[in-house]
Amino acid sequence: MLAWILVGGRLVLTPALAALPRPHLVVAADGGVRHAAALDVQVDAWVGDFDSSDGLTLDAPREVHPAAKDSTDFELAVSVARERGATELIILGAFGGRFDHAFALAMGACRLAGEGLKVVLHSGNEAGYPLLPSSPVHLALQTGQTFSVLAASPLRGLTLRGARWPLTGVDVPMGSGLTVSNEAAGGLLSAELQGGVALLTVLSEVRRA
Repeated sequence: MLAWILVGGRLVLTPALAALPRPHLVVAADGGVRHAAALDVQVDAWVGDFDSSDGLTLDAPREVHPAAKDSTDFELAVSVARERGATELIILGAFGGRFDHAFALAMGACRLAGEGLKVVLHSGNEAGYPLLPSSPVHLALQTGQTFSVLAASPLRGLTLRGARWPLTGVDVPMGSGLTVSNEAAGGLLSAELQGGVALLTVLSEVRRA
């Protein structure tokens, strides 16, 4: 079952965003509820400590948590989605805003992928896909579309096919710039790992020569 998780980062209305599969369940994490109208969705659960949604009103069931809590609003929203049967998550509004929140969200998405969930991060003009040995990434991209593989740990045996700069079984240090700002060669981009954790990010626009 597919759930959309609405979080409080940037959201740009693009054809890539419009092409996303529609959800069976929508959970808003605090201020992420702002995106509901633009996405034309009904929120099934609104979760958080509500410190970033002052002045917002929405006819949706609320689950209120104290500000002094051990989980982020995003984590609380994911828990609700999983309790209701979600096995796939698209996290909308995932990029932009506070760096600490965006970083924790990206790393959390990689952890969830390691637990067997299918996870996509999206802000309309940018998308992210956890890349683990158990979760290869295969995407149909346009020629010249920019992508990066961000090494969240040392990577072992990274293979990229369908890229302007392909790789075969390459080890990549954590945080390396080696795999930043590559380009799709057109057709299917494939990324596979033998070991480690990474996030593959894609920009919607095509880089022009």
